[in-house]
Amino acid sequence: MAQDTLFTKIINREIPADIVYEDELTLAFKDINPQAPYHVLIIPKKAIETINDIKTEDASLIGQLYLVAAKLAKQEGFSDSGYRVVMNCNEDGGQTVYHIHLHMLAGKEMGWPPYTNNKKVLI
Repeated sequence: MAQDTLFTKIINREIPADIVYEDELTLAFKDINPQAPYHVLIIPKKAIETINDIKTEDASLIGQLYLVAAKLAKQEGFSDSGYRVVMNCNEDGGQTVYHIHLHMLAGKEMGWPPYTNNKKVLI
């Protein structure tokens, strides 16, 4: 079972966050270290540590994260120009909080791949 993380404390309102969306399954809030003009984290309220821990019964919940991303993109005016959603997994994948979450980034052109000169570039 997942330990309490920064994100469970945000869900439980034990620490503040700039929340932009909430429903019964998910919560979205502004990233405190934005890597794009618009950078929010979309999290499930159910604690799942990594992508590797997602179970078959979580499929609709994971789909809900993407539905929220699309809803926010439309609401914020990024759905036509484009945006990026990324979910990191474990240390080498860039995961720092072990509660799965989508990074939704928008408001600038995103390059691919997200590496230059063999150095990681935050996306």
